[in-house]
Amino acid sequence: MHDHDFAPAPTPSVVPVDDGRPWWRLLTRYHWFVLAVAALGWLFDTMDQQLFNIARRPAIQKLLEPTPGVEPEPGEVAAYSGYATSIFLIGWGTGGIAFGILGDLIGRAKTMMLTILLYSLFTGLSALSRGFWDFALYRFLTGLGVGGEFAVGVSLVAEVMPDRARPFALGMLQALSAVGNITAAVTGIVLAHLARAGVIGESWRIMFVVGAVPAFLALFVFWKLKEPERWKMAAAKFTWRERLGAYFGELFRNPKWLRHALVGLLLASSGILGLWAIGFFSIDLQRYVFRARFEAEGMSKADATFRTDVWAGWTSVMLNLGAFLGIYAFSYVTHHIGRRPAFAISFVLALLSTAFVFWRFDSVGDIFWMLPIMGFCQLALFGGCAIYFPELFPTRIRSTGTSFCYNVARFVAAAGPTALGLLTSRVYNEHPAPAPMRYAGITMCAVFLIGLAVLPFAPETRGKPLPE
Repeated sequence: MHDHDFAPAPTPSVVPVDDGRPWWRLLTRYHWFVLAVAALGWLFDTMDQQLFNIARRPAIQKLLEPTPGVEPEPGEVAAYSGYATSIFLIGWGTGGIAFGILGDLIGRAKTMMLTILLYSLFTGLSALSRGFWDFALYRFLTGLGVGGEFAVGVSLVAEVMPDRARPFALGMLQALSAVGNITAAVTGIVLAHLARAGVIGESWRIMFVVGAVPAFLALFVFWKLKEPERWKMAAAKFTWRERLGAYFGELFRNPKWLRHALVGLLLASSGILGLWAIGFFSIDLQRYVFRARFEAEGMSKADATFRTDVWAGWTSVMLNLGAFLGIYAFSYVTHHIGRRPAFAISFVLALLSTAFVFWRFDSVGDIFWMLPIMGFCQLALFGGCAIYFPELFPTRIRSTGTSFCYNVARFVAAAGPTALGLLTSRVYNEHPAPAPMRYAGITMCAVFLIGLAVLPFAPETRGKPLPE
């Protein structure tokens, strides 16, 4: 293998004739290196997200204790869990926009390093929380880095890969995010057993410490990763001051890019609301269902907590095993039938599967078939976001445009977890647990209709090169 095989190479500006080779045969060593680094950055990003989802309820329950050892009311825990998640999503949206612009301004690789450092550091600091508001502050700051990583990561991969390999590489990038979620789930299971054995104290605090590990990846990014040739050529045409003033100006003044941005925003909002306001709360639903059952069977509170913690980890594992398959399946489905039809199928399946899980989930056995189906259907949408959004914008505003779609949607979606918490604690609270969360989840499934409604206005990009 020669040294030049590891050097970045410009990507063809037109889609080459399909010569029958599988997409991975088109990649050089450097292509694989870029994909690996971007995938690891996003994998660790999603690991930190999922550590929060698993640790959220026990953390909030502990931080809201009126006196040590006295549990707060379940409705209060549900409401504040929603508030914490909404604050996290606001940070996500803020960081995504800011770092999306920075990615166009100073480069994809440099910005990726900053985002990885940010989300790692403040995930680790979440372990030091002493009350709800300092915990919420750490979650907001973690969200800044989490939001920024996605846009620069997918822009980097999209600009480096050969055109024919691009949707599959982006599908793999997004699919590997499920591995990060599974890593978090396995971490939760192991720590629950260690806490049970008395080896560690509160397992949720240790989970956040584990989330600080990805900071080491940032050093590797800084050492080896180069900026894409597409970005270098686009950046060379203007000074950084001209580019800074032009990014959102061009995005909003040009009717074509504005239309693409609004379409992407609504597609992302529907998917993010569905996942963060409903899908990831299936872990909390499992805790409600199982803890009540275990205590009704005469199990001690400590034993019931331990078992629900373990099954919370398995709930996340099975959800994300389905997610891995769903995300990667989207890249093949969209390759054959197009972006819009693939999105339409995914939105319908996400609505049906999520409503079914919240309606019928009731036993340990359900974890192993209901959750993979819901994960497959819901997370497939995010494979679509990774493939589709970079195809909507030219190189000079690709990171900004992708970030706008994916992260302004976080502001829209931030109301979702709070809405779920309020539906659970205020609207349906006359019903015995876990019925309030079931009814709230089913009600919220209407958000998937937003994605279906916007598809007629979405441009089809299958088989087309990236716009320049």
